[in-house]
Parts: sequence; C-alpha cells; structure tokens
Amino acid sequence: MKSSTKNQAEGTLHKVKGGIKELAGKASMSAELEGAGKDEKRAGKIQQKVGEIQKVAGK
Repeated sequence: MKSSTKNQAEGTLHKVKGGIKELAGKASMSAELEGAGKDEKRAGKIQQKVGEIQKVAGK
C-alpha cells in the first residue's frame, strides 16, 4: 500500500476512534477521556492531510 493511502486510512481511523473517545468522555463526565478523544481526532486530521499532500506530490 502506498504511504499516502496508508496515511489517509490511518488518519480516518484515528478520527473515528477520537470521536468515540470524546463521546464516551462526555457521557461519563470524564474530562480526561474527552480531551484524549479531541487530541486523537486532531492527530487523525493531520495524518489524513499528510496523506493527501503525499498523494498530490506523487510520493
């Protein structure tokens, strides 16, 4: 698998996992879990963008 496709797929996975953690944190009133979910969502978005840039650059 090309690294650009891999980064896009892993980025999407992290965005979904982060969203689930964020919702679980809200439901259980855990600010720590909610924050971890938000952080993972942001990291997923960044990784997804890296994959898109790699695809455009042809790497």
